Amino acid sequence: MPDLTPLTALGRTAPMVLTRGALTVTEHPALALASLALRRGAVAPCPYGVQLPEPGLWAAGQGIAAFWTGPNQWMIEAEGRAEEDFAKDLTVHAPGCSVTEQTDGWVCYEIASSKGATPILNLLEKLVNIDVASFGPGRATRTGLEHMSVFVIRRAEDRLAILGMRSSAASLWHAIGTAAGRLEEVLE
Repeated sequence: MPDLTPLTALGRTAPMVLTRGALTVTEHPALALASLALRRGAVAPCPYGVQLPEPGLWAAGQGIAAFWTGPNQWMIEAEGRAEEDFAKDLTVHAPGCSVTEQTDGWVCYEIASSKGATPILNLLEKLVNIDVASFGPGRATRTGLEHMSVFVIRRAEDRLAILGMRSSAASLWHAIGTAAGRLEEVLE
C-alpha cells in the first residue's frame, strides 16, 4: 500500500520553522487560497464580509483575507482551510465571479519579528525591490525575489507573508533564510 501521508511544500510532514535573530520564518501549509475574478457586468462581492481591496492593498476579516492581483481580480486567503474545498465554498459567497482553487499551486511563508518593525523592514530591503517606507501594514504587491515572482503582504508592523510558486518552495525558503541569516550577522 502506498504511503499517502500529506507533505508540506518543503516535503516534510510538519511545517518548517527557522529563527534567525529577531526573525522567525514559518512555512504555512494550512492556508487555503482561491483566485476570484469578476465576470463582465458583475458587481464586486463582499465575500465573508471582507471588502475586496484596491490595487496594492490587503484586507482581512474573520479568518479570511484578500489582496488585489490585477484588474477585477483578487486572491482570497482562508486561514486553516487548506484541506477543505475552499474554492467551492467561496463560489457561494461570490456570485457573478469566477473562482479557481489555488492552494496547491502556492507556498506561503509567514515571517514574524520579535523586535517590532525594524527587522521586517531590513529583511524586505534585502529581499525585494520595493519602497519599504511606503509598504506599511495592509499593503500587498507582486514583485521579483531573486529569480522568482512572489506576492509580499505586510500583515502587521511586525509580520509579513511571502507567497511563491510551490514548485520554487525550496529556493524561496533558501533565499529568505539566507537573507535573514545575513541580517542576524550584521546586527550581532
